[in-house]
Amino acid sequence: MSNHSDFPEGFLWGAATASFQIEGATTADGRGRSIWDTFAETPGKVLGGDTGDPADDHYHRYAEDVALMSRLNLGAYRFSIAWPRILPQGSGEVNQAGLDFYNRLVDTLLEAGIQPWATLYHWDLPQTLEDAGGWPARETAYRFRDYAQVVADSLGDRVTNWMTINEPWCSAFLGYENGHHAPGHRDPAAALAASHHLLLGHGLAAEAIRSTGHPSRVGLAHNQAVIRPHGPSAADARSARRADGVRNRIFTDPLLKGSYPADVLEDLASVSDFSFIADGDLEITSAPLDFLGINYYSPEFVAASAKGLDPALVSGEGGAWLGAEPEEVHVSQGLPVTHMGWEIDPTGLYDVLLRLGGEAGGIDLYVTENGCAFEDTVTEDGAVHDTDRLAYYEGHLRAAKEAIHAGVPLRGYFAWSLLDNFEWAWGYSRRFGIVHVDYDTQVRTVKDSGEWYSRLAATGRFPER
Repeated sequence: MSNHSDFPEGFLWGAATASFQIEGATTADGRGRSIWDTFAETPGKVLGGDTGDPADDHYHRYAEDVALMSRLNLGAYRFSIAWPRILPQGSGEVNQAGLDFYNRLVDTLLEAGIQPWATLYHWDLPQTLEDAGGWPARETAYRFRDYAQVVADSLGDRVTNWMTINEPWCSAFLGYENGHHAPGHRDPAAALAASHHLLLGHGLAAEAIRSTGHPSRVGLAHNQAVIRPHGPSAADARSARRADGVRNRIFTDPLLKGSYPADVLEDLASVSDFSFIADGDLEITSAPLDFLGINYYSPEFVAASAKGLDPALVSGEGGAWLGAEPEEVHVSQGLPVTHMGWEIDPTGLYDVLLRLGGEAGGIDLYVTENGCAFEDTVTEDGAVHDTDRLAYYEGHLRAAKEAIHAGVPLRGYFAWSLLDNFEWAWGYSRRFGIVHVDYDTQVRTVKDSGEWYSRLAATGRFPER
């Protein structure tokens, strides 16, 4: 480490977004429909009836947004590509206008000296593929491979860093098990099949990217949960093991070990026989990663029972996670929370970095999402004084620094999010950006947290507040 920096030389400073959350232009230039178009248009699914249009109108304002990134001293920008822009029907004919948009974005980033980090799937599955079975259907993984090939052939001469899938747990379980996200299904067996096919799609897409012959680094963004037992009892420890299995190890073991955890298969035997796992699948899912992205927001605490607990702290009863025993619950710890209701605890980021630093075998790690929602106000002086968000970032980045000092190969950090945006089922009611967006005028205003982050990115040292 340099004596003049809190972070190693070459540490990458970035910010992240996702296509459906910022682009808008959902019917422009031949874009097809996604499951999120359908979900958002379904009454009662998204708060306030909000949809993905116009979002931040990034589709038309990308040059302005890249200029903002440059002003914020960002070295990298993590964005996702909208599958329905490239293949409006999910497969088949390529929509060149969609590819052209991402070519323009990549070129503009490179001209500004900003590394493009592309995510192939951030939840906007083409509706036609959902109609054909979605991620529970094995065929979707092969269509994802074909889509990856098209994109890598077009952008791979300039994009080196690729993430295949963003947060497979969210796609599988929020989309197919509890229905909170698109496509809004409630079928636990389908969710397990989806989780496997997302990992299979990752492996197949990695093969496609590498087949282009262009220099490439391939990983994915995994939202590793920090699961802690609420108390010291053996019963709480068993509950934490079950929750950890279905949140973490059901994904990391096939990725990093080429197998599924025996205890998870046993815990979920009444839900599925896992017959969707075909011979050779786990060799594909566990092909070596060049890096692993980690998305972290808040830890989770679980207890074997709500008995004797303060009812105000019990945040979920039996069935709160797939495979839970009837009385098991999530428990709040009484910590400060964000506007999402998520407890703030930077030690969770330290813990997850140490754990995956060991489990991933020393490959490069990146925090690919970390951030928070708070209620922001533009003051009379035209500023956004988001003190709580700034404190959140400082606390978590200090935890990241401690993890690096402990030997974790953490190479970079992407703030979530560059811009306020469409926050999925919460619509436009939750603001995560380090840049404020007035949705009526599309005016961007850098928040105090963004100014602070900009100074950190420029110097590698924690700025004064």
